[in-house]
Amino acid sequence: MKKYPTYLFFGAPGSGKGTQGATLGRLPRFFHCACGDVFRRMDTRTPVGLSFLEYSSRGRLVPDEVTVELWKTSIEHAVEAQAFKPDLDDLILDGIPRTVRQAELIGAFIDVKRVFHLSCPDREEVISRLKKRALKDNRLDDANEEVIRRRLETYDRESKPLLEYYGREITVDVDATKPPVIVLHTILSHIIQDARAASSFSELTGPHGAV
Repeated sequence: MKKYPTYLFFGAPGSGKGTQGATLGRLPRFFHCACGDVFRRMDTRTPVGLSFLEYSSRGRLVPDEVTVELWKTSIEHAVEAQAFKPDLDDLILDGIPRTVRQAELIGAFIDVKRVFHLSCPDREEVISRLKKRALKDNRLDDANEEVIRRRLETYDRESKPLLEYYGREITVDVDATKPPVIVLHTILSHIIQDARAASSFSELTGPHGAV
């Protein structure tokens, strides 16, 4: 199976990775898949949906294998519906992988072109942003600063091994506390750079792969 060309978005809660991913997903030749949306839309009547529900309803962590299988099923449905055209579109992922094991499992299906790490050097700004979002969305539990700080600490623990797994060669650190348009410009500049490099390589090798 040909792997899906993919851009990964990593970022702490409030970093704006979902916003940036959704914005790119509206452009031609990109398909955005947010794992959180996949979980919210899943059909709990399917075997993998029932398995997910069994773990989540008991407050237990969902195994990495179940998470990746649920993601894979969602992507296959998008391909069948022609919402995602792997021969034409680049895949934008956020919210998955969240562990090294998930990265290993999902690696059988994706070809990671670039990892965008939406970093948050000014944590107080991120906390303020999350509080405002919680009030706007009427999610008052998420406005608790202690809870927010725990979520940020959890992300720090989870993200570091993943960034090491993918390596600095393909990882771009983006200051997520900058205005969204500047963040988007930084991301697009790297994607354009990758596209130009791929185009130049294609021209050099020719139609038969020979230089």
